[in-house]
Amino acid sequence: MRKVLFLSLLFLIPGLGFAQVPTSGNVFFGYSYLNSNLSPIDRANTNGWEATLEGKFLPWVGIVADFDAHYGSQNFPAGDGGSFNADIAEHNYMFGPRVSVGVGKFRPFAEAMVGVGHVSGRAIGSDTSVATGVGGGIDYRLLRLVGWRFQGDYLHTHLLGLAQNSVRLSTGIVIRF
Repeated sequence: MRKVLFLSLLFLIPGLGFAQVPTSGNVFFGYSYLNSNLSPIDRANTNGWEATLEGKFLPWVGIVADFDAHYGSQNFPAGDGGSFNADIAEHNYMFGPRVSVGVGKFRPFAEAMVGVGHVSGRAIGSDTSVATGVGGGIDYRLLRLVGWRFQGDYLHTHLLGLAQNSVRLSTGIVIRF
């Protein structure tokens, strides 16, 4: 009896472990626009890219890794009461759950993520903080494994001594696997 139980567990436990490995998902890469307030003077409109990798654990639930980079310039206060313009680069690396459901050729989704945000610029130095994001979007199937994505996210960071409440809009190609 012990041998049967041992052999059953020997084959059952690895099978349960493999059941947790994602069997499907998607990869996204595209253009991204970020409207952020790194300075108390004004908001910056920056352009860049976003890439995501999603592994599905259920047909409608996945874990997403989200990476982006945005580049532009923003006005910052100077010590003499004036202001100066600085080139900036902002990067975000976030992870979290995504839920989606297919409706014909469309697949709407919603996501919540947490990770790290980083900003750097020659005249302002650099800073890193916790980044959070909530948002969603919709994928439109062009071919069986290829689609087009429209996505919007609200991102929150605390960089350069200020809280940022940013809007990120992205669009690009989705490859399903």
